[in-house]
Amino acid sequence: MVNAIKRALIVVIGVILQFGFAILIRLFFYKYIGIIGLFYNIASILIVLGLLKNSTRLSNDIPWMILILIFPIFGTILLITLGYNYSKNKLLKNIFKYEKEYNKYLIQDKKIAKEIDDKNLDNLQYLINRTDNYVSTNNEITYYKFGELFYPELIKELKKAEKFIFMEYFIINEGTMWNGILDILKEKAKNGVDVRIMYDDMGSIAMLSTTYSKELAKYNIKCIPFNKLSPFRGIFMNNRDHRKITVIDGKVAFSGGVNLSDEYINVNSYLGVWKDNGIKIVGDAIWNLTVMFLTLWNANINEDKDITKFKYEFKNNQNTGYVIPYGVAPLHQDLIGEDVYINMINSAKKYLYIMTPYLIIDTDMVNSLCRAAKRGVDIRIIVPGIPDKKIVYTQTCSFFEVLHNNGVKIYKYTKGFVHSKVFLSDDIRSVVGTINMDYRSLYLHFENGIYMENVKAIKDIYKDFESTFKDCQELTTKEIKPGFIKSIWQAVLRLFAPLF
Repeated sequence: MVNAIKRALIVVIGVILQFGFAILIRLFFYKYIGIIGLFYNIASILIVLGLLKNSTRLSNDIPWMILILIFPIFGTILLITLGYNYSKNKLLKNIFKYEKEYNKYLIQDKKIAKEIDDKNLDNLQYLINRTDNYVSTNNEITYYKFGELFYPELIKELKKAEKFIFMEYFIINEGTMWNGILDILKEKAKNGVDVRIMYDDMGSIAMLSTTYSKELAKYNIKCIPFNKLSPFRGIFMNNRDHRKITVIDGKVAFSGGVNLSDEYINVNSYLGVWKDNGIKIVGDAIWNLTVMFLTLWNANINEDKDITKFKYEFKNNQNTGYVIPYGVAPLHQDLIGEDVYINMINSAKKYLYIMTPYLIIDTDMVNSLCRAAKRGVDIRIIVPGIPDKKIVYTQTCSFFEVLHNNGVKIYKYTKGFVHSKVFLSDDIRSVVGTINMDYRSLYLHFENGIYMENVKAIKDIYKDFESTFKDCQELTTKEIKPGFIKSIWQAVLRLFAPLF
Protein backbone atom coordinates (compact mmCIF):
# COMPACT_ATOMS: atom_id res chain seq x y z
CA MET A 1 0.00 0.00 0.00
CA VAL A 2 2.90 2.36 0.78
CA ASN A 3 4.26 1.66 -2.70
CA ALA A 4 0.88 2.44 -4.26
CA ILE A 5 0.60 5.74 -2.39
CA LYS A 6 4.14 6.71 -3.41
CA ARG A 7 3.50 6.03 -7.10
CA ALA A 8 0.09 7.72 -7.08
CA LEU A 9 1.68 10.74 -5.39
CA ILE A 10 4.20 11.09 -8.23
CA VAL A 11 1.36 11.20 -10.76
CA VAL A 12 -0.58 13.77 -8.68
CA ILE A 13 2.53 15.96 -8.42
CA GLY A 14 2.91 15.85 -12.18
CA VAL A 15 -0.67 16.98 -12.75
CA ILE A 16 -0.27 19.76 -10.14
CA LEU A 17 2.84 20.99 -11.96
CA GLN A 18 0.90 21.21 -15.19
CA PHE A 19 -1.83 23.25 -13.46
CA GLY A 20 0.79 25.36 -11.69
CA PHE A 21 2.27 26.40 -15.00
CA ALA A 22 -1.06 27.96 -16.00
CA ILE A 23 -1.28 29.79 -12.63
CA LEU A 24 2.23 31.19 -13.02
CA ILE A 25 1.27 32.69 -16.37
CA ARG A 26 -1.55 34.56 -14.62
CA LEU A 27 0.76 35.79 -11.83
CA PHE A 28 3.58 37.07 -14.02
CA PHE A 29 1.39 38.56 -16.72
CA TYR A 30 -1.35 39.96 -14.49
CA LYS A 31 -1.24 43.33 -16.31
CA TYR A 32 -2.39 41.58 -19.44
CA ILE A 33 -4.84 39.29 -17.72
CA GLY A 34 -7.76 40.76 -19.66
CA ILE A 35 -6.13 40.04 -23.00
CA ILE A 36 -5.00 36.60 -21.83
CA GLY A 37 -8.50 35.89 -20.54
CA LEU A 38 -10.01 36.91 -23.88
CA PHE A 39 -7.49 34.71 -25.68
CA TYR A 40 -8.36 31.70 -23.50
CA ASN A 41 -12.10 32.28 -23.93
CA ILE A 42 -11.77 32.43 -27.72
CA ALA A 43 -9.48 29.40 -27.67
CA SER A 44 -11.93 27.45 -25.47
CA ILE A 45 -14.84 28.27 -27.81
CA LEU A 46 -12.80 27.10 -30.81
CA ILE A 47 -11.86 23.87 -29.00
CA VAL A 48 -15.49 23.23 -28.08
CA LEU A 49 -16.62 23.90 -31.66
CA GLY A 50 -13.93 21.50 -32.88
CA LEU A 51 -15.12 18.83 -30.47
CA LEU A 52 -18.73 19.39 -31.49
CA LYS A 53 -17.98 19.28 -35.22
CA ASN A 54 -15.97 16.05 -35.08
CA SER A 55 -17.84 14.28 -32.28
CA THR A 56 -19.08 10.75 -32.93
CA ARG A 57 -19.84 10.24 -29.23
CA LEU A 58 -21.57 13.37 -28.02
CA SER A 59 -22.53 11.93 -24.62
CA ASN A 60 -18.84 11.49 -23.92
CA ASP A 61 -17.80 14.89 -25.28
CA ILE A 62 -20.40 17.17 -23.65
CA PRO A 63 -18.72 17.12 -20.18
CA TRP A 64 -15.46 18.23 -21.79
CA MET A 65 -17.26 21.07 -23.56
CA ILE A 66 -18.88 22.28 -20.34
CA LEU A 67 -15.61 22.03 -18.39
CA ILE A 68 -13.65 23.95 -21.04
CA LEU A 69 -16.27 26.70 -21.31
CA ILE A 70 -16.45 27.22 -17.53
CA PHE A 71 -12.72 26.75 -16.81
CA PRO A 72 -10.89 27.54 -20.08
CA ILE A 73 -7.35 27.03 -18.74
CA PHE A 74 -7.87 24.03 -16.49
CA GLY A 75 -10.40 22.41 -18.81
CA THR A 76 -8.05 22.66 -21.77
CA ILE A 77 -5.12 21.28 -19.76
CA LEU A 78 -7.28 18.38 -18.59
CA LEU A 79 -8.37 17.69 -22.16
CA ILE A 80 -4.74 17.62 -23.27
CA THR A 81 -3.81 15.46 -20.29
CA LEU A 82 -6.71 13.01 -20.40
CA GLY A 83 -8.44 13.65 -23.71
CA TYR A 84 -7.94 12.44 -27.27
CA ASN A 85 -4.67 13.70 -28.73
CA TYR A 86 -2.67 10.50 -29.12
CA SER A 87 -0.36 11.72 -31.86
CA LYS A 88 2.71 12.44 -29.71
CA ASN A 89 2.81 9.28 -27.63
CA LYS A 90 5.61 6.96 -28.70
CA LEU A 91 4.07 3.76 -27.35
CA LEU A 92 0.73 4.42 -29.03
CA LYS A 93 2.55 5.13 -32.29
CA ASN A 94 4.31 1.79 -31.94
CA ILE A 95 1.05 -0.01 -31.22
CA PHE A 96 -0.54 1.53 -34.31
CA LYS A 97 2.53 0.57 -36.34
CA TYR A 98 2.44 -3.08 -35.26
CA GLU A 99 -1.32 -3.31 -35.73
CA LYS A 100 -0.84 -2.32 -39.36
CA GLU A 101 2.20 -4.56 -39.80
CA TYR A 102 0.57 -7.64 -38.27
CA ASN A 103 -2.60 -7.20 -40.29
CA LYS A 104 -0.96 -9.30 -43.03
CA TYR A 105 -0.90 -12.29 -40.68
CA LEU A 106 -4.67 -12.13 -40.03
CA ILE A 107 -6.13 -13.54 -43.23
CA GLN A 108 -9.85 -14.20 -43.50
CA ASP A 109 -10.77 -17.56 -45.05
CA LYS A 110 -12.70 -16.64 -48.22
CA LYS A 111 -15.00 -19.64 -47.97
CA ILE A 112 -16.08 -18.64 -44.45
CA ALA A 113 -16.50 -15.00 -45.52
CA LYS A 114 -18.73 -16.03 -48.45
CA GLU A 115 -20.76 -18.26 -46.16
CA ILE A 116 -21.28 -15.33 -43.77
CA ASP A 117 -22.29 -13.04 -46.66
CA ASP A 118 -24.68 -15.64 -48.12
CA LYS A 119 -26.38 -16.05 -44.73
CA ASN A 120 -26.34 -12.26 -44.20
CA LEU A 121 -24.88 -12.58 -40.69
CA ASP A 122 -24.65 -8.84 -40.02
CA ASN A 123 -22.70 -8.89 -36.76
CA LEU A 124 -19.97 -11.08 -38.22
CA GLN A 125 -19.84 -8.99 -41.38
CA TYR A 126 -19.28 -5.88 -39.27
CA LEU A 127 -16.37 -7.47 -37.38
CA ILE A 128 -14.73 -8.71 -40.58
CA ASN A 129 -15.09 -5.32 -42.26
CA ARG A 130 -14.14 -3.05 -39.36
CA THR A 131 -11.45 -5.01 -37.48
CA ASP A 132 -8.22 -6.71 -38.49
CA ASN A 133 -9.39 -9.99 -36.96
CA TYR A 134 -10.83 -12.97 -38.78
CA VAL A 135 -13.74 -15.36 -38.23
CA SER A 136 -12.98 -19.07 -37.92
CA THR A 137 -15.17 -22.15 -37.55
CA ASN A 138 -12.69 -24.74 -36.32
CA ASN A 139 -12.85 -24.18 -32.56
CA GLU A 140 -13.76 -25.92 -29.35
CA ILE A 141 -15.12 -23.45 -26.80
CA THR A 142 -15.48 -24.10 -23.08
CA TYR A 143 -17.31 -21.63 -20.85
CA TYR A 144 -16.70 -21.39 -17.09
CA LYS A 145 -19.40 -19.68 -15.06
CA PHE A 146 -17.16 -18.93 -12.06
CA GLY A 147 -13.50 -18.05 -11.64
CA GLU A 148 -12.94 -21.01 -9.32
CA LEU A 149 -13.98 -23.34 -12.16
CA PHE A 150 -11.79 -21.51 -14.65
CA TYR A 151 -8.64 -21.52 -12.50
CA PRO A 152 -7.98 -25.32 -12.28
CA GLU A 153 -8.28 -25.58 -16.08
CA LEU A 154 -5.81 -22.73 -16.52
CA ILE A 155 -3.36 -24.44 -14.14
CA LYS A 156 -3.75 -27.78 -15.95
CA GLU A 157 -2.99 -26.24 -19.35
CA LEU A 158 -0.06 -24.17 -18.05
CA LYS A 159 1.56 -27.38 -16.82
CA LYS A 160 1.44 -28.75 -20.38
CA ALA A 161 3.34 -25.82 -21.92
CA GLU A 162 6.36 -26.80 -24.01
CA LYS A 163 7.24 -23.72 -26.11
CA PHE A 164 5.70 -20.49 -24.85
CA ILE A 165 3.26 -18.93 -22.39
CA PHE A 166 1.86 -15.44 -23.00
CA MET A 167 -0.20 -13.79 -20.25
CA GLU A 168 -1.72 -10.29 -20.40
CA TYR A 169 -3.85 -9.05 -17.47
CA PHE A 170 -5.12 -5.82 -15.98
CA ILE A 171 -4.50 -7.00 -12.41
CA ILE A 172 -1.90 -9.33 -10.95
CA ASN A 173 -2.01 -9.65 -7.19
CA GLU A 174 0.13 -11.88 -5.02
CA GLY A 175 -1.88 -14.56 -3.25
CA THR A 176 -3.22 -18.07 -3.66
CA MET A 177 -4.17 -17.68 -7.33
CA TRP A 178 -1.10 -15.87 -8.63
CA ASN A 179 1.36 -17.83 -6.49
CA GLY A 180 -0.03 -21.09 -7.88
CA ILE A 181 0.46 -19.78 -11.42
CA LEU A 182 3.88 -18.29 -10.69
CA ASP A 183 5.27 -21.59 -9.37
CA ILE A 184 4.46 -23.18 -12.74
CA LEU A 185 5.85 -20.23 -14.71
CA LYS A 186 9.15 -20.37 -12.83
CA GLU A 187 9.51 -24.08 -13.53
CA LYS A 188 8.62 -23.66 -17.20
CA ALA A 189 11.00 -20.73 -17.70
CA LYS A 190 13.76 -22.75 -16.02
CA ASN A 191 13.20 -25.49 -18.59
CA GLY A 192 13.45 -23.14 -21.57
CA VAL A 193 9.81 -22.20 -22.15
CA ASP A 194 9.41 -18.60 -23.41
CA VAL A 195 7.33 -17.06 -20.59
CA ARG A 196 6.04 -13.50 -21.06
CA ILE A 197 3.89 -11.55 -18.62
CA MET A 198 2.26 -8.19 -19.26
CA TYR A 199 0.21 -6.42 -16.61
CA ASP A 200 -1.25 -2.94 -16.43
CA ASP A 201 0.82 -0.64 -14.23
CA MET A 202 -2.18 1.26 -12.86
CA GLY A 203 -4.36 -1.84 -12.53
CA SER A 204 -1.73 -3.44 -10.29
CA ILE A 205 -0.52 -0.27 -8.59
CA ALA A 206 -1.58 -1.35 -5.09
CA MET A 207 -0.45 -4.97 -5.54
CA LEU A 208 3.01 -5.05 -7.11
CA SER A 209 6.25 -3.20 -6.47
CA THR A 210 7.83 -0.91 -9.05
CA THR A 211 10.60 -3.48 -9.47
CA TYR A 212 8.36 -6.50 -9.95
CA SER A 213 9.40 -7.04 -13.57
CA LYS A 214 13.03 -7.22 -12.42
CA GLU A 215 12.09 -9.73 -9.72
CA LEU A 216 10.51 -12.00 -12.35
CA ALA A 217 13.54 -11.58 -14.61
CA LYS A 218 15.59 -13.47 -11.99
CA TYR A 219 13.56 -16.55 -12.95
CA ASN A 220 13.98 -15.94 -16.72
CA ILE A 221 10.39 -14.68 -16.91
CA LYS A 222 10.02 -11.71 -19.25
CA CYS A 223 7.69 -9.07 -17.85
CA ILE A 224 6.34 -5.71 -19.00
CA PRO A 225 4.31 -3.33 -16.82
CA PHE A 226 2.14 -1.80 -19.55
CA ASN A 227 2.00 2.01 -19.79
CA LYS A 228 4.05 2.75 -16.67
CA LEU A 229 2.65 5.62 -14.66
CA SER A 230 4.54 8.86 -15.09
CA PRO A 231 3.58 12.42 -14.18
CA PHE A 232 4.82 13.70 -17.54
CA ARG A 233 3.29 11.24 -19.98
CA GLY A 234 0.07 13.24 -20.12
CA ILE A 235 -2.96 11.83 -21.84
CA PHE A 236 -1.85 8.23 -22.20
CA MET A 237 -2.01 7.71 -18.43
CA ASN A 238 -5.76 7.46 -18.94
CA ASN A 239 -5.59 4.53 -21.38
CA ARG A 240 -5.10 1.24 -19.60
CA ASP A 241 -4.63 -2.37 -20.71
CA HIS A 242 -7.79 -4.02 -19.40
CA ARG A 243 -7.39 -7.22 -21.44
CA LYS A 244 -7.28 -10.75 -20.03
CA ILE A 245 -5.45 -13.14 -22.34
CA THR A 246 -3.46 -16.34 -21.88
CA VAL A 247 -2.02 -18.19 -24.86
CA ILE A 248 -0.14 -21.48 -24.39
CA ASP A 249 1.91 -22.91 -27.28
CA GLY A 250 -0.69 -21.55 -29.70
CA LYS A 251 -2.74 -24.65 -28.88
CA VAL A 252 -5.01 -23.28 -26.16
CA ALA A 253 -6.09 -19.82 -25.05
CA PHE A 254 -8.06 -18.36 -22.16
CA SER A 255 -9.94 -15.09 -21.72
CA GLY A 256 -13.01 -13.73 -19.92
CA GLY A 257 -13.43 -11.41 -16.97
CA VAL A 258 -11.08 -13.08 -14.49
CA ASN A 259 -7.97 -11.24 -13.36
CA LEU A 260 -5.11 -12.95 -11.50
CA SER A 261 -6.17 -12.10 -7.96
CA ASP A 262 -7.76 -14.19 -5.20
CA GLU A 263 -11.20 -12.55 -5.10
CA TYR A 264 -11.76 -13.63 -8.72
CA ILE A 265 -11.74 -17.27 -7.60
CA ASN A 266 -13.74 -16.50 -4.44
CA VAL A 267 -10.80 -16.72 -2.07
CA ASN A 268 -11.13 -13.95 0.52
CA SER A 269 -13.72 -12.12 -1.59
CA TYR A 270 -14.66 -8.85 0.13
CA LEU A 271 -17.90 -8.44 -1.84
CA GLY A 272 -19.75 -11.64 -1.10
CA VAL A 273 -19.83 -14.14 -3.96
CA TRP A 274 -17.67 -12.87 -6.83
CA LYS A 275 -19.54 -13.76 -10.03
CA ASP A 276 -17.11 -13.92 -12.91
CA ASN A 277 -16.45 -16.10 -15.91
CA GLY A 278 -13.75 -17.54 -18.10
CA ILE A 279 -13.57 -18.96 -21.58
CA LYS A 280 -11.21 -21.49 -23.12
CA ILE A 281 -10.49 -21.78 -26.85
CA VAL A 282 -8.87 -24.66 -28.68
CA GLY A 283 -8.73 -23.93 -32.40
CA ASP A 284 -7.98 -21.43 -35.14
CA ALA A 285 -9.39 -18.42 -33.25
CA ILE A 286 -6.39 -18.51 -30.91
CA TRP A 287 -4.24 -16.74 -33.49
CA ASN A 288 -6.31 -13.55 -33.14
CA LEU A 289 -5.50 -13.46 -29.42
CA THR A 290 -1.84 -14.29 -30.03
CA VAL A 291 -1.44 -11.39 -32.46
CA MET A 292 -3.23 -9.05 -30.02
CA PHE A 293 -0.73 -9.94 -27.32
CA LEU A 294 2.30 -9.67 -29.60
CA THR A 295 1.15 -6.28 -30.91
CA LEU A 296 1.34 -4.70 -27.45
CA TRP A 297 4.38 -6.71 -26.47
CA ASN A 298 6.51 -5.71 -29.46
CA ALA A 299 5.27 -2.12 -29.27
CA ASN A 300 7.05 -2.09 -25.88
CA ILE A 301 9.99 -4.37 -26.75
CA ASN A 302 10.78 -5.01 -30.38
CA GLU A 303 11.63 -8.65 -29.82
CA ASP A 304 10.08 -10.77 -32.58
CA LYS A 305 11.15 -10.56 -36.20
CA ASP A 306 8.83 -13.39 -37.24
CA ILE A 307 5.67 -13.94 -35.22
CA THR A 308 4.40 -16.82 -37.39
CA LYS A 309 6.55 -19.16 -35.28
CA PHE A 310 3.91 -18.76 -32.54
CA LYS A 311 1.06 -19.99 -34.73
CA TYR A 312 -0.13 -23.58 -34.33
CA GLU A 313 -1.81 -25.18 -37.33
CA PHE A 314 -4.93 -27.10 -36.34
CA LYS A 315 -5.56 -29.92 -38.80
CA ASN A 316 -9.03 -31.21 -37.91
CA ASN A 317 -11.17 -28.66 -39.73
CA GLN A 318 -14.65 -28.89 -38.25
CA ASN A 319 -17.58 -26.51 -38.58
CA THR A 320 -18.34 -25.79 -34.93
CA GLY A 321 -19.92 -22.35 -35.33
CA TYR A 322 -18.40 -18.93 -35.89
CA VAL A 323 -15.85 -17.43 -33.48
CA ILE A 324 -13.95 -14.14 -33.71
CA PRO A 325 -11.83 -12.78 -30.86
CA TYR A 326 -11.44 -9.03 -31.43
CA GLY A 327 -9.51 -6.20 -29.85
CA VAL A 328 -10.61 -2.74 -28.74
CA ALA A 329 -8.12 0.14 -28.55
CA PRO A 330 -8.44 3.89 -27.93
CA LEU A 331 -6.65 4.68 -31.19
CA HIS A 332 -9.30 2.94 -33.31
CA GLN A 333 -11.53 5.17 -35.41
CA ASP A 334 -14.55 2.93 -34.77
CA LEU A 335 -15.91 2.29 -31.28
CA ILE A 336 -15.69 -1.47 -31.81
CA GLY A 337 -16.68 -2.47 -28.27
CA GLU A 338 -19.81 -0.32 -28.25
CA ASP A 339 -20.71 -1.09 -31.85
CA VAL A 340 -20.65 -4.85 -31.28
CA TYR A 341 -22.93 -4.49 -28.25
CA ILE A 342 -25.34 -2.18 -30.09
CA ASN A 343 -25.38 -4.52 -33.09
CA MET A 344 -26.32 -7.38 -30.77
CA ILE A 345 -29.09 -5.29 -29.20
CA ASN A 346 -30.45 -4.32 -32.61
CA SER A 347 -30.36 -7.87 -33.99
CA ALA A 348 -32.06 -9.51 -30.97
CA LYS A 349 -35.49 -10.93 -31.77
CA LYS A 350 -36.64 -12.88 -28.70
CA TYR A 351 -34.34 -12.06 -25.79
CA LEU A 352 -31.13 -10.33 -24.83
CA TYR A 353 -29.46 -11.10 -21.50
CA ILE A 354 -26.57 -9.01 -20.14
CA MET A 355 -24.21 -9.30 -17.18
CA THR A 356 -22.11 -6.24 -16.38
CA PRO A 357 -20.46 -4.80 -13.25
CA TYR A 358 -21.10 -1.24 -14.45
CA LEU A 359 -23.85 0.38 -16.50
CA ILE A 360 -22.64 3.83 -17.52
CA ILE A 361 -23.66 4.20 -21.15
CA ASP A 362 -24.29 6.90 -23.74
CA THR A 363 -27.60 7.83 -25.37
CA ASP A 364 -26.97 5.58 -28.39
CA MET A 365 -26.91 2.47 -26.24
CA VAL A 366 -29.75 3.65 -23.98
CA ASN A 367 -31.96 4.24 -27.03
CA SER A 368 -30.99 0.91 -28.60
CA LEU A 369 -31.95 -0.97 -25.42
CA CYS A 370 -35.23 0.93 -25.12
CA ARG A 371 -36.16 0.39 -28.78
CA ALA A 372 -35.44 -3.33 -28.53
CA ALA A 373 -37.62 -3.65 -25.41
CA LYS A 374 -40.42 -1.70 -27.11
CA ARG A 375 -40.44 -4.08 -30.06
CA GLY A 376 -40.96 -6.98 -27.66
CA VAL A 377 -37.46 -8.27 -26.96
CA ASP A 378 -37.07 -9.62 -23.42
CA ILE A 379 -34.11 -7.55 -22.21
CA ARG A 380 -32.63 -8.35 -18.81
CA ILE A 381 -29.55 -6.75 -17.30
CA ILE A 382 -27.82 -8.25 -14.26
CA VAL A 383 -25.82 -5.81 -12.11
CA PRO A 384 -24.08 -6.27 -8.74
CA GLY A 385 -26.01 -6.48 -5.50
CA ILE A 386 -22.89 -5.46 -3.60
CA PRO A 387 -20.97 -2.74 -5.49
CA ASP A 388 -17.20 -2.34 -5.50
CA LYS A 389 -17.26 1.45 -6.09
CA LYS A 390 -20.07 3.48 -4.51
CA ILE A 391 -19.90 6.52 -6.82
CA VAL A 392 -19.69 4.35 -9.92
CA TYR A 393 -22.64 2.30 -8.66
CA THR A 394 -24.66 5.50 -8.13
CA GLN A 395 -23.97 6.33 -11.78
CA THR A 396 -25.09 2.82 -12.74
CA CYS A 397 -28.34 3.24 -10.79
CA SER A 398 -29.01 6.54 -12.57
CA PHE A 399 -29.80 4.59 -15.76
CA PHE A 400 -32.29 2.20 -14.15
CA GLU A 401 -35.36 4.44 -14.31
CA VAL A 402 -35.27 5.31 -18.01
CA LEU A 403 -34.49 1.72 -18.97
CA HIS A 404 -37.13 0.26 -16.66
CA ASN A 405 -39.80 2.71 -17.85
CA ASN A 406 -39.18 1.53 -21.40
CA GLY A 407 -39.46 -2.18 -20.63
CA VAL A 408 -35.87 -3.19 -19.79
CA LYS A 409 -35.71 -5.46 -16.72
CA ILE A 410 -33.00 -4.79 -14.14
CA TYR A 411 -31.78 -7.59 -11.86
CA LYS A 412 -29.55 -7.26 -8.81
CA TYR A 413 -27.27 -10.19 -8.00
CA THR A 414 -28.16 -10.63 -4.33
CA LYS A 415 -25.23 -12.91 -3.47
CA GLY A 416 -22.54 -10.34 -4.14
CA PHE A 417 -20.60 -8.72 -6.97
CA VAL A 418 -20.99 -9.39 -10.71
CA HIS A 419 -17.77 -8.89 -12.66
CA SER A 420 -18.79 -10.89 -15.76
CA LYS A 421 -19.13 -9.05 -19.06
CA VAL A 422 -21.49 -11.22 -21.13
CA PHE A 423 -24.08 -10.60 -23.84
CA LEU A 424 -26.37 -13.43 -24.98
CA SER A 425 -29.25 -13.33 -27.45
CA ASP A 426 -31.77 -15.74 -28.97
CA ASP A 427 -29.75 -18.91 -28.24
CA ILE A 428 -27.64 -17.92 -31.25
CA ARG A 429 -24.98 -15.32 -30.45
CA SER A 430 -22.90 -14.24 -27.48
CA VAL A 431 -20.00 -12.00 -26.49
CA VAL A 432 -17.71 -12.91 -23.60
CA GLY A 433 -14.71 -10.80 -22.74
CA THR A 434 -13.36 -7.85 -20.78
CA ILE A 435 -15.54 -5.01 -22.10
CA ASN A 436 -17.65 -3.37 -19.40
CA MET A 437 -20.69 -1.27 -20.23
CA ASP A 438 -19.00 1.95 -19.19
CA TYR A 439 -17.13 4.83 -20.79
CA ARG A 440 -13.70 3.55 -19.82
CA SER A 441 -14.08 0.15 -21.46
CA LEU A 442 -15.99 1.45 -24.47
CA TYR A 443 -13.83 4.52 -25.19
CA LEU A 444 -10.53 4.57 -23.32
CA HIS A 445 -9.06 1.14 -22.60
CA PHE A 446 -7.42 -1.68 -24.50
CA GLU A 447 -9.98 -4.48 -24.30
CA ASN A 448 -10.78 -7.81 -25.91
CA GLY A 449 -13.99 -9.66 -26.62
CA ILE A 450 -14.90 -13.02 -28.12
CA TYR A 451 -17.94 -12.98 -30.40
CA MET A 452 -19.59 -16.36 -30.98
CA GLU A 453 -22.46 -17.40 -33.21
CA ASN A 454 -24.06 -20.87 -33.38
CA VAL A 455 -21.44 -22.28 -31.02
CA LYS A 456 -22.29 -25.19 -28.66
CA ALA A 457 -20.97 -23.31 -25.61
CA ILE A 458 -23.83 -20.81 -25.99
CA LYS A 459 -26.06 -23.40 -24.32
CA ASP A 460 -23.79 -23.29 -21.26
CA ILE A 461 -23.90 -19.49 -21.25
CA TYR A 462 -27.70 -19.64 -21.34
CA LYS A 463 -27.71 -22.10 -18.39
CA ASP A 464 -25.44 -19.72 -16.48
CA PHE A 465 -27.91 -16.87 -16.98
CA GLU A 466 -30.84 -19.05 -15.95
CA SER A 467 -29.15 -20.11 -12.70
CA THR A 468 -27.91 -16.57 -12.01
CA PHE A 469 -31.42 -15.10 -12.39
CA LYS A 470 -32.46 -17.35 -9.48
CA ASP A 471 -29.88 -15.56 -7.32
CA CYS A 472 -31.15 -12.14 -8.38
CA GLN A 473 -33.89 -9.73 -7.40
CA GLU A 474 -35.76 -8.02 -10.22
CA LEU A 475 -36.10 -4.36 -9.30
CA THR A 476 -39.56 -2.82 -9.15
CA THR A 477 -40.64 0.69 -10.17
CA LYS A 478 -40.66 1.75 -6.52
CA GLU A 479 -37.14 0.44 -5.90
CA ILE A 480 -35.74 2.05 -9.03
CA LYS A 481 -37.22 5.53 -8.65
CA PRO A 482 -34.77 7.79 -6.77
CA GLY A 483 -35.75 10.52 -4.34
CA PHE A 484 -35.40 14.19 -5.23
CA ILE A 485 -31.92 14.74 -3.72
CA LYS A 486 -30.60 11.44 -5.02
CA SER A 487 -31.89 12.15 -8.53
CA ILE A 488 -30.01 15.48 -8.57
CA TRP A 489 -26.82 13.77 -7.38
CA GLN A 490 -27.25 11.08 -10.04
CA ALA A 491 -27.70 13.76 -12.72
CA VAL A 492 -24.50 15.52 -11.67
CA LEU A 493 -22.55 12.25 -11.73
CA ARG A 494 -24.07 11.33 -15.09
CA LEU A 495 -23.00 14.66 -16.54
CA PHE A 496 -19.35 14.09 -15.68
CA ALA A 497 -19.32 10.29 -16.03
CA PRO A 498 -16.88 10.31 -18.99
CA LEU A 499 -14.31 12.16 -16.86
CA PHE A 500 -14.17 9.54 -14.08
